[in-house]
Amino acid sequence: MYKTVVEIQKRMVERGLTLSTAESCTSGGIASEITKVAGSSDYFQGGLVAYQDRLKEQFLGVSAEDIAQYDVVSEPVVRQMVRGACKMFGTDYAMASTGYAGEGCNGIPSGTIWIAWGTPENIHTKCLTQNFDRETNTKNAIMEALKGFLQSLLNEE
Repeated sequence: MYKTVVEIQKRMVERGLTLSTAESCTSGGIASEITKVAGSSDYFQGGLVAYQDRLKEQFLGVSAEDIAQYDVVSEPVVRQMVRGACKMFGTDYAMASTGYAGEGCNGIPSGTIWIAWGTPENIHTKCLTQNFDRETNTKNAIMEALKGFLQSLLNEE
């Protein structure tokens, strides 16, 4: 993951862009990987771990109605998390995660994780459905989010 983050950092700094994170099931793991690279403060502004629904609503502006209608582990929610992080931290881009890394819930199976990245106007999402153990599911989500974000940056070149 380190090489992926180095490539992300290079492109973000060259373009003068900023990044934040809003994480649930990855528990700050995306932010942790980003800040392992020296110089990350040149573009990374901060992150929020919002494990509880009420925190997603309060700090990220996630709709309680959407949580009730679609579940907290859903595409509409992860999109709102990206928008909310960009607003909260004043960043150009954000990355987000919400999922059931361990036990499933509300008919959604274990290992279902929604990840997203982008700007408030252009958000990319991906639903991961492979189920391993909790730690592996979380690591896969972090890796896939970072790879997806880098690919989006490369596509913009």
